[in-house]
Amino acid sequence: MVTAATFPPGRYGRRRAPASGRRWIGVVLAGVVIIAALAVAVRLYRVYGDPMYRAQVVRFTDITDSQVVIDFRVTVPSGGSAVCLVRARSRDGAEVGHAEVKVTAPPGQERAQTSYRLATSARPIIGEVIRCRATR
Repeated sequence: MVTAATFPPGRYGRRRAPASGRRWIGVVLAGVVIIAALAVAVRLYRVYGDPMYRAQVVRFTDITDSQVVIDFRVTVPSGGSAVCLVRARSRDGAEVGHAEVKVTAPPGQERAQTSYRLATSARPIIGEVIRCRATR
């Protein structure tokens, strides 16, 4: 049989009842944090993850020690425009050039194709389109 420990009176102060009233504060605080995280995620998705702006590199040509020409297509809303981040990388993977390129689709079409001459600081081996987003 296990009995509760008995302490000498007055020696360890008064025993407190468990703090069950404070538990709801933690639950409310956790809920606020989850809602704030979801709001941030939705905002970041709208800015950087819009699936309506898809880019595809058609080819990259004219590679020299100081440039690369990147031909790419972008799917945008009908007649809309986008800003795309293009970059070039060297053989060791370092970024040797980048730029933001505005692309506008012809009226009534959802695809825009463009060619961009990107200046580089060293000889690139690849030209890429990192992301596209709506123009502001």
